[in-house]
Amino acid sequence: MLAIKLKRVGKKHQASFRVVVAEKRSKVHGNFVEDLGWMNPRTDEAQVNGERASYWMKVGAQPTPTVWNLLVRKGVVRGKKIAVHGKLRRAEAVGAPTSDATVGTGGASESNQAAVPAGEATVSAPQPDTLSTSAEASSSEVPPAV
Repeated sequence: MLAIKLKRVGKKHQASFRVVVAEKRSKVHGNFVEDLGWMNPRTDEAQVNGERASYWMKVGAQPTPTVWNLLVRKGVVRGKKIAVHGKLRRAEAVGAPTSDATVGTGGASESNQAAVPAGEATVSAPQPDTLSTSAEASSSEVPPAV
């Protein structure tokens, strides 16, 4: 599968990037299909061949989130920018509860339930009535001494 992504070039501590079309799983310094432009994050300058970028997207190349934001900023594609380093992504990665989760229900709220892909199970906390006390557990699990 093809992807439109950034290829790092430049000296140490002076990074600049080429916008290239390459295989999604290719190495950073590997071969690429076509060079579409460049980006310099130090000066916030960029140049992208919009005609070729739109062509590659029509034939199935998927831009990375950073490249998507660059294409939106340059007016090549229409749409919203993607939060690349947002707090929401960090919270989802570590499994932290969000502010709209209801405490004490043992499950996720409806808004969190929609974020779980189909076919994946959610983990919920055990209910208090299913937990046994330590006295009950020790008497029922330990056999009598003979």
